[in-house]
Amino acid sequence: MKLAFSVLFLLSAATTLCGQTPARAPQSQTKKKPFSVVEATIAEMQAAMREGRVTSRQIVTEYLLRIARYNRGLNAVITINPNALKEADARDRERTLGKVRGPLHGIPIALKDNMLTMDMPTTGGALAFDGLIPPYEATLTKNLRDAGAIIISKTTMTELANWVAGGPTPMVGGYNGLIGYSMNPYDPRRDPRPDTFDGRPVLATAGSSSGVGTAANFWAANVGSETSGSILSPSNQTMLVGIKPTVGRISRHGIIPITADQDTAGPMAKSVTDAAILLGVLESAAPDPNDPATQKCAPPPDRDYRKFLKRDGLKGARIGIPRAFYYDSVTAPGETKPREGLNPDQNKVMDEAIAALKKQGAVIVDPADIPSIVSPDPQDNLLKWSTCSGLENAKGKDADCSVVFKYGMKRDFNKWLGSLGAAAPVKSLTELREFNSAHAKAGAIKYGQSQLDISDEMDLDADRARYEADRAKDVRLAGAEGIDAALKKYNLDALLFPGSSVASIAAKPGYPTVIVPFETIPNAPAVPFPPGFTAKPAPFGVSFTGTACSEPRLIELAYSFEQATKRRVPPPSFP
Repeated sequence: MKLAFSVLFLLSAATTLCGQTPARAPQSQTKKKPFSVVEATIAEMQAAMREGRVTSRQIVTEYLLRIARYNRGLNAVITINPNALKEADARDRERTLGKVRGPLHGIPIALKDNMLTMDMPTTGGALAFDGLIPPYEATLTKNLRDAGAIIISKTTMTELANWVAGGPTPMVGGYNGLIGYSMNPYDPRRDPRPDTFDGRPVLATAGSSSGVGTAANFWAANVGSETSGSILSPSNQTMLVGIKPTVGRISRHGIIPITADQDTAGPMAKSVTDAAILLGVLESAAPDPNDPATQKCAPPPDRDYRKFLKRDGLKGARIGIPRAFYYDSVTAPGETKPREGLNPDQNKVMDEAIAALKKQGAVIVDPADIPSIVSPDPQDNLLKWSTCSGLENAKGKDADCSVVFKYGMKRDFNKWLGSLGAAAPVKSLTELREFNSAHAKAGAIKYGQSQLDISDEMDLDADRARYEADRAKDVRLAGAEGIDAALKKYNLDALLFPGSSVASIAAKPGYPTVIVPFETIPNAPAVPFPPGFTAKPAPFGVSFTGTACSEPRLIELAYSFEQATKRRVPPPSFP
């Protein structure tokens, strides 16, 4: 109700103040085809504003109308920026005076609601943070504003980036205690199966970031964040391009953390071009003194990634196919049952993708297995080394998994709470857990809080050596003996992964990935849908992954693949 009122209020203001906007489009616009934001690229919006066919105010208004019309069925938005129209007017005035700050000038962008903004609440989707106005803004928020972007809204997200409830009752992706479940625009219905009939979507939105609003044309693009899959997975599920950058490429200052070891923000958009534009704006021109990791990768000149948008980027590129586990099932050391591998529908899609790469002149190295995936030694095999999660990996049950997430959450979340000063509604992870327990009837912990519990039991001093050893093993198995070893062994530019399956291995050493929409496959879960219910197809993309700071090359490959295939289609129910 509060969101609907905000949208209606802004739309009323748009109608009342329309005549007061200095940079109104000329009257001759009525003789031309009306401009529409639906599927419009950032470049197309800029051209339309430059030519006087539309203003930023009109673009914002059209997006707000779409939110008012469709959001109730999608739940893509937590908060609307109450100043969006005023900011659009200011950008229009600047344009009239000849000041254009860059390619995002006057363009509406949405932020995941774990990124701090001082003109909108930042909640992380948690009831404890409802209405929280932080005392400072995220570095990336400032970068967007300085570039002339209009932060139109905060997107829904899985509560606290899905580090609230693991086993035995894991939280559903896209759910939070403030607004419930977000729905996938490619099948915006609820799951009808009796055992999962709790309101969750029939087609998962995946990850803790939301691509829902971008796919449904509620804004031009959005900023997600990833610790292990929350840019790549929702991009895969909502047919978007996602760039999960090298950790440190974009400042993490002012983002509610899970663990600084793996956290990063990144763009989600409908095209590689739009994602590349947004990446350049999110990245700071110089290292951020509030985030030492930003010294790791040097930005390209003028932070402009558009120079890497090359149609022939695949010609001569060496692309590796990590067959073991990611394409074909494998049996880990000491086990008897094979793991993972693709089903026939997924295999068919990847065969088509590989054929498209070859057609563009890429050299396919197949197989190019990842050494730590096929190692016969259990101590050196990544499949035998998972992330500690849920009550089954509480203290005393965590010998064979990495404590990096649960240790990092306590360390970094408490540090973030401390940065809020008097504005912090709770002062520690312990206080958050106590709040959640006291407000369970209000929906604070529908799925429990086992992830918070196993984090809070960590002793930051006594457990530090264990954490450091586990962190070193994460980086070794996923990086030096994982992705880096495969790239070096086969002399590769990148590895090609199905969908978002690369997320976990690339996240541990903090390596970049670009995912590109490609096809759809049947939504056929292990527990079938009831007779008479026909699920709509699920989007399925392909991911290009490289070593640290290789975003420029990955963007070349992804753009060339996108332009050669052009398989993305918008969700049909939201014209």
